Amino acid sequence: MDEEYDVIVLGTGLKECILSGLLSVDGLKVLHMDRNDYYGGASTSLNLTQLWKHFRGDDKPPEQLGASREFNVDMIPKFMMANGSLVRILIHTDVTKYLNFKAVDGSFVYNKGKIYKVPATDVEALKSPLMGLFEKRRARKFFIYVQDYEDNDPKSHEGLDLNKVTARELISKYGLEDDTIDFIGHALALHSDDSYLDQPALDFVKRMKLYAESLARFQGGSPYIYPLYGLGELPQAFARLSAVYGGTYMLNKPECKVEFDGDGKVIGVTSEGETAKCKKVVCDPSYLPDKIQKVGKVARAICIMSHPIPDTSDSHSAQVILPQKQLGRKSDMYLFCCSYAHNVAPKGKYIAFVSTEAETDNPESELKPGIDLLGSIDEIFYDTYDRYIPSNNHEDDNCFISASYDPTTHFETTVNDVIQMYSKITGKVLDLSVDLSAASAAEE
Repeated sequence: MDEEYDVIVLGTGLKECILSGLLSVDGLKVLHMDRNDYYGGASTSLNLTQLWKHFRGDDKPPEQLGASREFNVDMIPKFMMANGSLVRILIHTDVTKYLNFKAVDGSFVYNKGKIYKVPATDVEALKSPLMGLFEKRRARKFFIYVQDYEDNDPKSHEGLDLNKVTARELISKYGLEDDTIDFIGHALALHSDDSYLDQPALDFVKRMKLYAESLARFQGGSPYIYPLYGLGELPQAFARLSAVYGGTYMLNKPECKVEFDGDGKVIGVTSEGETAKCKKVVCDPSYLPDKIQKVGKVARAICIMSHPIPDTSDSHSAQVILPQKQLGRKSDMYLFCCSYAHNVAPKGKYIAFVSTEAETDNPESELKPGIDLLGSIDEIFYDTYDRYIPSNNHEDDNCFISASYDPTTHFETTVNDVIQMYSKITGKVLDLSVDLSAASAAEE
């Protein structure tokens, strides 16, 4: 272990594994260690026995739930946008060959107490019961503008400079109602609060286009895909990738103490009395607790059910977004459902998550609006965890710390963190111009 590495990565969470893979492909010498004896860190995947032990303190789940090994319950469940950055990274690094994806059945939004399919195109806008007749026409015109918008074709801009015009100004040009803005901003553009309305509209329009293009990709009911057997496959796939490029993985390394020189710059990591030297350290917040600050808390419920979420057209996998305004909250709530169709539970069983940014100290009552939409539940586990971001200056100490996972049930924010960290570590911009057809997802 007394070797010198370009980068030592601590923790095998999703973000750390993606970065480890990207850096290895770039030709850097990477050592990747984890204090746990399993992959995934906070974003690991548990079987039923492990789930019971984690939340109930014993390892005897009821037999009627089915075989423990048939459960793969992701602790940080997130769907991937079919044309999104994570899929581009998977293709860029060729990790797709280790994974099998399947399209997600449905994408829904909560409005005035009911669940609706998210309309994403001008055709769907005209059919959607979310809007009245005149609003449908206005929304259709707006969707056509977004679909036709191209950066390099000024004619499609209709005289608007989206780098200057705010999202609010763009939307007001089409006269859309508040409820329509709610589902477009939160369920299509996937903004987690309303601050985007006063930002330049370009990012908002690009997010809507990404959703529509991802939706068109597999002609399914949603723009999302998900790996068979769940996300637990991802860290292991990146570990294999890193090994192919000469990276070294070590699990079950206690302590993992980061060592600094007199100037406060990182010089290595010590575990079990041996020190590996390095120029840079990449890690999750738990490895450098004195270089992080708490910014919030996630509240969530993990549910095992014997049926799909009601009113989601019997979707075996689905996301439902509950925009903050609909609940009188400051942050959105998310429902995630997956099942035996993605091999994450035994036949006939469904796993649902309800998650949100905690605004009170009572997760059970706070999550109630989401849990009430699930119908009958076989088992429920409540959980909260603190959310941290780095407080250090990476230029001073060469430590690159990822932010904790947020409550969203899609990957867009997670991957943005990875891409920004990659640029800070390497000084380069990650090139994600890839042939998207290289990743396919099985249809039913």
